[in-house]
Amino acid sequence: MLRTLIDTDDLEARLNHPGLVLLDVRHDLLQPDTWGRAQYAAGHLPGAHFVHLDHDLSGPTTGRNGRHPLPTPEAAAATFGRLGIGPGCEVVVYDQAGGILASRAWWMLRWLGFLDVAVLDGGYAKWAGEGRTLSTAVGAPRPATFTIRAVTPTVDASGIMGSLARRTLAIVDARSADRFRGDTEPMDRVAGHIPGARNRPCTDNLAPGATFKTSADLRREFAAVLGDAHADTVVHQCGSGVSACHNILAMEIAGFSGTRLYPGSWSEWCADPQRPVATGPADSPTT
Repeated sequence: MLRTLIDTDDLEARLNHPGLVLLDVRHDLLQPDTWGRAQYAAGHLPGAHFVHLDHDLSGPTTGRNGRHPLPTPEAAAATFGRLGIGPGCEVVVYDQAGGILASRAWWMLRWLGFLDVAVLDGGYAKWAGEGRTLSTAVGAPRPATFTIRAVTPTVDASGIMGSLARRTLAIVDARSADRFRGDTEPMDRVAGHIPGARNRPCTDNLAPGATFKTSADLRREFAAVLGDAHADTVVHQCGSGVSACHNILAMEIAGFSGTRLYPGSWSEWCADPQRPVATGPADSPTT
């Protein structure tokens, strides 16, 4: 059964399994309407279905709920059913960004209780670079009945706010260090971070070649970030609730289960001027 990652050899051996559903979530935040679809049309893994980050893996934006708010569980279930995900399926998700986008789809399926899902380690670049089969054929998914088995709890802005005074949550920010410090902010209206957050850029989860580091390396590195915080107090955030899922996946690989997502993340947090903002480096990793 799939759980976290699958390598290219294992995926190639599974390609003809009737229950396999492949999802291509390539996306460019600067060209959101065209780039991913164009890349998919130029070549994708055989049988893969294109999934759009904004249209399929996000809900409507209001200007106050972040750039990639979660859809309702019912809307997400309808999307997954339309993509052919149902009983007896196993799902593999890939992108061009070291799993940063694919991990959002991975997390959302698990959010609704579907656990037989993995991210392709190294993604499209590794698959294509190894000379494996690509296709330009576009097949319609066979609709299935996607059942919500459970809805994993997340943390909202009020939960974050209520935790700040006592530091009851260990907030882990997946953005780059310069964005975390507030040196620059290319996407959102305010620069900085949630007070008390620790910074773990999601790109630090990757080895050369954009594959994930070993579980031992990830465990050691996350332990240094978390200090004495327990996994069940960890809440992940980023700019808009996407790359934070990469840290959730990396912690799962490292053996730290039970961490949660703040879906609205920084883009939601900073939309309300009443919420506090910090700049500069992170505090020391203690609870």
